[in-house]
Amino acid sequence: MKKIVRKPPRSFLPGMHIVIGIALFGLIQLPGIHLASNAFGQQANKTPQVRAKTVAKSNKQAGVKLNNSSLNQSSKGMSLNPELFKRIEGEYSSDSGANLDYRIQRGCMKRSFTEDNLPTNIGVSDRSFNDFFKAQTKGFFDRLRGSCIPYALALGTRNRFESLSIMNGPIQDAKTEIWTFTPSAAGGFLIQQDYLKDESKRFTEIQLPLRDVLYDPKKVGDQLPVELVWELNSVIKQIYPEENNSLENTNSIVRLIVDFGDKERWAQIWAAEIIEPDSQEVFASAFWIERSGLPGAFYTANGESIERTFWTNPLSYRRISRGVGSVRASSKKAVPTKNNPATIPKQRYRTHMGIDYSAPTGTPVFSVATGKVVHLGYSGAFGNLIVLEHPGNYRTYYAHLSNYNVELDVGNEVRRGLEIGYVGSTGRSTGPHLHFELRKDGIYVDPYGSKTQLDLWNMRDSDSGLLTREILLLGTPPKN
Repeated sequence: MKKIVRKPPRSFLPGMHIVIGIALFGLIQLPGIHLASNAFGQQANKTPQVRAKTVAKSNKQAGVKLNNSSLNQSSKGMSLNPELFKRIEGEYSSDSGANLDYRIQRGCMKRSFTEDNLPTNIGVSDRSFNDFFKAQTKGFFDRLRGSCIPYALALGTRNRFESLSIMNGPIQDAKTEIWTFTPSAAGGFLIQQDYLKDESKRFTEIQLPLRDVLYDPKKVGDQLPVELVWELNSVIKQIYPEENNSLENTNSIVRLIVDFGDKERWAQIWAAEIIEPDSQEVFASAFWIERSGLPGAFYTANGESIERTFWTNPLSYRRISRGVGSVRASSKKAVPTKNNPATIPKQRYRTHMGIDYSAPTGTPVFSVATGKVVHLGYSGAFGNLIVLEHPGNYRTYYAHLSNYNVELDVGNEVRRGLEIGYVGSTGRSTGPHLHFELRKDGIYVDPYGSKTQLDLWNMRDSDSGLLTREILLLGTPPKN
């Protein structure tokens, strides 16, 4: 299968190399990270599904792996100074989903003579981990630079230790090290050591005015593929501190770490931060993590998931006209008689499974997550229907469409944010709207249900180390 991709408008940034840490119970390889000196990114360990890259020579969207062959063409990029990110600067002037049992604290602890007691000093009460940390980090503290030690600590229920990432100083360059500690399922603890070195062309840092991201997607689209514009807009609207609307009229920027993708991987936003450029204060941030056996997910620096909104956001414009519950079905018409001339028809009801989004005919419909097209065509009451299959035995349904994206076919892999179809009123529909369903193992689940807690938007134990590591690798260094 081939993938249509858009050639990136800028060259990529320096790279990153991973060194696997030694676990208490042998050599364990955690998901890899390739790092650059002044900003960083993570590479998912997955088998490439395509071997060639097809460059679209029209305005077609990126984000579809086609099941037919086309002309192969590899992208080219300039090599960059490994000490710096390639910056693309904008023209700027002067839900829920939170897991209350999981939280992240970060900071920059002042250097002292008791640095090997760092876990205890920041609130880790696990004595076995504190002893393990002290025994393993003697060499790490010999290479400290700067006046403080950046850290990101994740704690679970009853302050249970989930993960800890530390950096050898607030200086981000080729000598920067990130060490991440996580509990081992077999007992004991694991270490992963990441060194920010070796040149790479994968990642680019982009700075955009906040007001453009919120209100002018056309300007953002000049620097990002169209599916990333949709994704960025969704992320920022979820993390933007609405109580502080004054940010919109300031110099506030959105700092992004972006992988524009190639023949083996999708384009992806790995980090997004809302920053005041003069003070470098970070108002809000979100980080992407690749997960084994599930679609990737965005989490805030506080450990809160924002994925639930993504999985219920197939339209840019939307108004929920009907949710799950009983709805009126066809009724039998009663025949009046002499004895009972005003017989009331017996009304029938049926269960409505899914969410209906009212929107005008032709409104674009987007894939809520990366997946594979397993159905595309007419399907009875659904009318024109697209079904996408996602990792973890999830499927999403998009029904009553007026038409489909002409690039799609059964078997294609599509990226989150791809325009897959258009609102219509086909099948058993009383007016233009999108009928959307989310199913797990073939069973419908209500994504708006207050008690619905899916692994799609909950932090798993195995994901915690990925998040704390990326907060240090990709985020603006915390101040002392």
